[in-house]
Amino acid sequence: MTIGELAKQGNVATSLLRYYEKEGLLEPSGRTASGYRHYSPDSVRHLRFIRKAQRYGFSLSDIKMMRGIAHTAGTGAEIKAIAEQRFIDIERRVTEMLVLRHELELFLDDLADLIDEEAGEEIGDRYRELMEQACGHEHDGNARSSLQKLIERMSCNLAMNEWDRLLADLRGRHMHIWQEDNLYSTLFIGAGAKAQKSLDTLAKSESGCEAHEQPQVSKTDDGILFTASGKNAFLYAQLFLALEHPDS
Repeated sequence: MTIGELAKQGNVATSLLRYYEKEGLLEPSGRTASGYRHYSPDSVRHLRFIRKAQRYGFSLSDIKMMRGIAHTAGTGAEIKAIAEQRFIDIERRVTEMLVLRHELELFLDDLADLIDEEAGEEIGDRYRELMEQACGHEHDGNARSSLQKLIERMSCNLAMNEWDRLLADLRGRHMHIWQEDNLYSTLFIGAGAKAQKSLDTLAKSESGCEAHEQPQVSKTDDGILFTASGKNAFLYAQLFLALEHPDS
């Protein structure tokens, strides 16, 4: 295939492919008589590997080593160390956000008490109601599970009994989730008609929602793909991650 065809399949610019070639990450299988690059079908798989690795935060030198094409071939131990360190980096960032959320909840509680003192309990109660509607934060100690709070924030039109059936069909399924800008994709590996029906129901229930665009459900060779875009589409990723464990 030509460089233009490879760029189209990989959804990248041809200038990026030339950059990868310069860095020794991607090589054309040859050139035409007039000097144009052409690539083998394996180049699509190599390109997707590079893009995924970059999305996960690996450097180009890391990717070279993992692909085994660095000038000094890395050992299996070196590659494992790189991957484990990247995982630890992500865990650190996740923990920082969880701690920040915890600190924010305490701050909101203190703010509610301050409003009670300065403006009276009636104004304080209005503030608490507003906070519960805006971010799901509760001040009365009546704790709900993270999944329950998340479902309430989805703004969908499903009745609770429909939610229960839908979640039962999706809970515990093996899935892959990835993000590209504001697009979140969830592939339910090996899922069949039952899961697709539940995902179709979820997607249709969100029709007309202003928080995010209409989700899309499609069947692939590997399973059922659910895609959602928009600034609040991350809510779907949270929902599916929470359902991944059977005891959630």
